[in-house]
Amino acid sequence: MDATFWALVGLIIFLGILIYVKVPGTMAGALDKRADQIRNELEQAKKLREEAQQLLAEYQRKRKEAEAEAADLVSAAEKEAAALRAEAKAKTEDYVSRRTAMAEQKIKQAEADAINEVRASAVDLAIVASEKLIEKKVDAKANEALFNKSLTDLKARLN
Repeated sequence: MDATFWALVGLIIFLGILIYVKVPGTMAGALDKRADQIRNELEQAKKLREEAQQLLAEYQRKRKEAEAEAADLVSAAEKEAAALRAEAKAKTEDYVSRRTAMAEQKIKQAEADAINEVRASAVDLAIVASEKLIEKKVDAKANEALFNKSLTDLKARLN
């Protein structure tokens, strides 16, 4: 008998012992257990993936809402800024018109004051000139006659 025969007999005995000890069943059980564990892990991964997709969708929805809210805020701020600009422009124009009116009024008042001052100076100058003229042309007799005439005119007006 040669060595190959004994190697075959040893292999058959070894395989028989393995079957008797139920090593293939144990291995199949371990493999089934490992397959179940992998299946559970795959299911958990699938659940986690679905949850992640839901969270992603929720965050994208929140981001879109936040962007829309930010756009609304920017729009409202632009409208408010435009209203403030218009109000400031109106107030400025009103202020300028009031200041212009006040300046024009002051100018008119200054013109009136200047005219009155020139008139007063002209009256004073005319009085001085008429006094000098009267002094030159009127003598004492004419002065007395003029004084008497003025008195009679005054008495007539008072009565």
